[in-house]
Amino acid sequence: MYTVGQVANFLGVTRDTLKYYEEKELVKPKYDENGYRKYNQYDIHDVITTNFYRELDIEIKKIQEIRQSKSLADLEDVLVEKEAKIIEEMEYKKLLLRQISSVRENCSKIKLHLGKFTVKEMRPLEVKGEIADFTAYNEYEIIRNSTESLKKAVTLMSVRRVIHFDEEGKKEDRFIVVKEVEEGDKNLTGEVLAFPKCIYTVIENGRAVTGGKNIDNEVGERLLKIAQENGYKLLGIAYINILLTTYEEGLERVFVEMYSPISACSKRRIKRTEKFEAAQF
Repeated sequence: MYTVGQVANFLGVTRDTLKYYEEKELVKPKYDENGYRKYNQYDIHDVITTNFYRELDIEIKKIQEIRQSKSLADLEDVLVEKEAKIIEEMEYKKLLLRQISSVRENCSKIKLHLGKFTVKEMRPLEVKGEIADFTAYNEYEIIRNSTESLKKAVTLMSVRRVIHFDEEGKKEDRFIVVKEVEEGDKNLTGEVLAFPKCIYTVIENGRAVTGGKNIDNEVGERLLKIAQENGYKLLGIAYINILLTTYEEGLERVFVEMYSPISACSKRRIKRTEKFEAAQF
């Protein structure tokens, strides 16, 4: 027989927890001749079992019902339900981990490519829909329906701003919802965008940098200059993706990546270390 203090020490629970279990008649220790509660091996097993149910977040009332039921089926039903919920939570945690990994990758992109340019592939994207712009909040349902969304947050990682332009400037601008195409993916229903060669860069935007000024023309001019200096023929389109937003004195610093496809007949390859002029976008 064991005292309350010994059992609390054995099982790593508090005396108050044991007292609570006793009040709810989930464990019923005997009293010795001195009026002290004594736990036998069966009482300790009751505590262990109750702790397990509590770890599964089964409410006390349901535990009482399980204890009173003579049917294993009742217990199995509860465990099946909890198992399904835990599996769902595990899948969601995996999604959160992927989101964390993606944001960390974006941090690396910013450090590596901010203010620089290179030529790289734009990996295939399936177009799932279109919204008016980032501020079309009433249209965000298509983002939630077309992507793996978080419970409490809409992420814009799946939205691309598409700009059509020429030497005279921007001609058209729209916003598409996309999903990255995985290798071997056969369940594609929308248009797939893929370009083997693009001028790629990371640009800093936002009120902390531009004061809210539209920098589209400036970006376009620099892009055309880069292409001209390096013998590349632009296809007149750019895909822009928000990587990360941070803050400086309460104002947003928005980092975006841009892919601008180039023609296969372009003359030379841009070196990774070549930079834009000193002024950033």
